[in-house]
Amino acid sequence: MTIKIYEYSKCSTCRKALKFLDARKIAYRKLPIADQPPTIAELSLMLRHMNNELKRLFNTSGELYRELRMSEKLKTLAPDAAIALLSKHGKLVKRPFVLTPNAGLVGFREDEWRRVFG
Repeated sequence: MTIKIYEYSKCSTCRKALKFLDARKIAYRKLPIADQPPTIAELSLMLRHMNNELKRLFNTSGELYRELRMSEKLKTLAPDAAIALLSKHGKLVKRPFVLTPNAGLVGFREDEWRRVFG
């Protein structure tokens, strides 16, 4: 099975995740998250994997997050509106972003990735 991984080529965390997958010979297809953000359906599924913790889907250290003052807006933003925003602005999405048939991962924490990919 080939997984989709939404990534940003200049992101060191994304490169670590790709190196992790390469070392385990896991097939993947890279998608440029800034140009081709995850879909509303993918984001909604990931939100469920994140126990409906909306903030976990956001790249909170990103420039666009700060420019849009998302830390304040998230306090009152409805989940559907947040998902719609993320689906239009890939740089707001925490990366790398990977959905498997049984799990969802955002960011790269090696221990979490080991649980999913071995």
